[in-house]
Amino acid sequence: MTENANPTPEANQDEEAARHVAEAHRKLSGLRQRLEKHPELEEAIANLEMALSILTTKTAGML
Repeated sequence: MTENANPTPEANQDEEAARHVAEAHRKLSGLRQRLEKHPELEEAIANLEMALSILTTKTAGML
């Protein structure tokens, strides 16, 4: 059997999700570095990073 060279719609969605996650992480890291310490911002960033970590775990690292 030969492998299909065209990615499935699910694979395209996974790649798109991965790009969004990487971009969000980059932006959050940049905000953290540029802004003065702000407890609510730090908490929001930590919560988003935890959510991304959970999603990565639940999707077996496919994000």
